[in-house]
Amino acid sequence: MLNVRFLRELPWSPILAGCLWSAAFPRMGMAVLAWLAPCVLLLASTSQAPKDRFKRGYIAGLVHFLISLHWLLYIPFPAGAIAGWLALSAYLALFPAVWCWACWRMAPVQNSTEAVRESFPMHESSREFSSAFDAPLSQWLRTARSAWHERAVWSVFCAAAWVACELVMARLLTGFPWNLLGSSQYLSLPLIQMATVTGVYGVSFQVAWVSVGILCAGFAVLSSTEIAQNGPRSETHRLAGQFWGPLGDLAAPLMGLAACLSFGFAKLIRPEVPGPEIRVALVQPSIPQTLIFDSRESTNRFNKLIDLSLVAMAAKPDLLVWPEAATPGLLRFDSTTADDIARMLKGSRTSMILGADDAEPIPEPTNRRGARYNYYNSAFLMNPGGAIAGNYRKRRLVLFGEYVPLARWLPFLRHLTPIDGGFESGKSPGWFTLEEPRARIGILICFEDAFPHSVRETVDLETDFLINLTNDGWFGESAAQWQHAISSVFRAVENQLPVIRCTNNGLTCWIDARGRMHEVFFGDSPNVYGAGIKAFKMPMTEGPRHQGLTFYTRHGDVFALACFAITGAALALSFLARRIQKAGGKESAS
Repeated sequence: MLNVRFLRELPWSPILAGCLWSAAFPRMGMAVLAWLAPCVLLLASTSQAPKDRFKRGYIAGLVHFLISLHWLLYIPFPAGAIAGWLALSAYLALFPAVWCWACWRMAPVQNSTEAVRESFPMHESSREFSSAFDAPLSQWLRTARSAWHERAVWSVFCAAAWVACELVMARLLTGFPWNLLGSSQYLSLPLIQMATVTGVYGVSFQVAWVSVGILCAGFAVLSSTEIAQNGPRSETHRLAGQFWGPLGDLAAPLMGLAACLSFGFAKLIRPEVPGPEIRVALVQPSIPQTLIFDSRESTNRFNKLIDLSLVAMAAKPDLLVWPEAATPGLLRFDSTTADDIARMLKGSRTSMILGADDAEPIPEPTNRRGARYNYYNSAFLMNPGGAIAGNYRKRRLVLFGEYVPLARWLPFLRHLTPIDGGFESGKSPGWFTLEEPRARIGILICFEDAFPHSVRETVDLETDFLINLTNDGWFGESAAQWQHAISSVFRAVENQLPVIRCTNNGLTCWIDARGRMHEVFFGDSPNVYGAGIKAFKMPMTEGPRHQGLTFYTRHGDVFALACFAITGAALALSFLARRIQKAGGKESAS
């Protein structure tokens, strides 16, 4: 029998806040909800006790990540899938919890709780609204009684704190910059152009700023209600309330939004400088991960790649691309595979980029584990003659997918993953150079495109475009493919370079320097997960070579680091002020 009391005691407001937040991302993709998510998070985490604010923010974050990352459960290894889904969600939920705690700690308040209750008799409907959010009405009223300019400063702090949390999430413990708030706006091309200066973090700031501004406007309505019922506390307060009201709290965020949109529209209407075209063919084999694990299927899946590629070669591409880990074995040590690829390319003018594992002998003096080779998740460039002309080794490895942390000391962790050993990480960015047409290509593998600070290292003045090889077949036919693809949208805008994505299944496509996605579907089919090829001509717009590097490419996360510094300084000053206040109170008492 359903325990009604248990249901009644659940913290429904944080749960609903987490659901709303997750709905802003693909595949639900209701991006407008991102503009409400921070506001609702703050409402749901309202409490007099700081630990309760943290707890409510944590619950909301946990619900959000459990929903938005549910595709981890598609990994064909149930024990590891469930453990990874729960552990990652539980870890990421710490960041919205810290944000909620920090925002309410810095919230402007006026008068004591008792004074507010006595001087601010609200309608019963307002108290019912507060009860619906499990929130003490007095906390809202104390903030509502603050001056509008104090709430304006607070809204900026909240937006900066949001960016600070995202920055730490992107870097701490190898980082996981996935589904950042700003990335939900990938279809709003005018808005996301600001990423050329601030990176995706600037979009997150703007969305959070407007959202908290909406909350502050609600507080202004409460303050106006107080004036209407009880009269103004002062003439200045009366004039401010009448003149500004809710508009005062929304004015600055909306002016910031208007400035960002104006900047974006100006960039979008500026003519693109045409460059030489390159004919590209992408192969999406859509091989289930269970078959990739099955060595008996190696020949069949390789033959499928060859068959699709022969069809693609009919378009006479300059560049043929296979996804991450396309070949079954070690390309440099597998003469049969290399010979088959060379025969396919023979007589053409087609170069090829593909993903394959690689190995390198370990010198005896440094061989502490008894292993003979280091293994790498790599990408290779093959020239039209079928010879290997370039090699890049993936730098950012997937936790438990490509290596097991602390496996030497905690060997039981290996039972949570299907991998037998593990990969070593590469040491430097990688570029491939095509001779005809002449092009310099920055190479990314798998979720490396999710790290803005790493991708900018792969862009220099000679780079013509980026290529991301990935295998999202781990996650079946889920939201993972869409959520992964929107990362490339922002990397294209941040660095003003086209990005080509070639995946095992999912969004094999290309993205222009303005963030527009092309060749997303196979013809008129809405299915992005099936097998097929995509052949197209892509203009290599005159990017860094002629227009120079973008501010973001040159300077990186300056904006996000400034938000981090502002957040840290404000909290430090808050702690110091309260310590001084307590010390003064003790001296007065003595």
